[in-house]
Amino acid sequence: MPFGFKEVEGIHSRTNFDLSSHAKYSGKKIEYFDPEINQSYTPYVIETSIGVDRMFLSVMCSAYEEQQLEGGDTRVVLHLPPVLAPVKACIMPLVKKDGLPEKAREIMDELKFDFKVSYDEKDSIGKRYRRQDAIGTPFCITIDHDTPNDGCVTVRYRDTMMQDRVKIEDLHELIRKATDPKELYRKIVGDKLEDTME
Repeated sequence: MPFGFKEVEGIHSRTNFDLSSHAKYSGKKIEYFDPEINQSYTPYVIETSIGVDRMFLSVMCSAYEEQQLEGGDTRVVLHLPPVLAPVKACIMPLVKKDGLPEKAREIMDELKFDFKVSYDEKDSIGKRYRRQDAIGTPFCITIDHDTPNDGCVTVRYRDTMMQDRVKIEDLHELIRKATDPKELYRKIVGDKLEDTME
């Protein structure tokens, strides 16, 4: 952590000390009979304790950044892994007229049953992006004047600030792949499997 080393989780091998002591002082045998080896033994105990507050603090310390941007601006960004981000996407009409808010609400209605999404139409688009960066929202989805014609929106990625035009029907899968814990697990396990095969 920025202020030094802190224990997040303690894992202690207690061997059979705890159960042997309990058996000794209670006068009752605490043993397991293993039919495969035809033998009884006192089981070993692994004691683990993890602090949720410390884990939360370590994630926040790792994610928080103040970036210096071109032109002298500063941006506060919370690089939370998308799977942990409380808000997965923010839906933003470029302006509050020309039917864009209505289209934005329609897109939000399609996504809100599967993802925690928010809606923002206040201030300039740049200020809205900064607000979402600061709370760690991985995706900002902007509905603009081309959306009614081409069926696409602009997706801005929090960490890179890069933008892509994406079809509205592809939004669900884009967000799901980035925020699904199973996808993250597959990536981690897949990477480890590749490492062991090399």
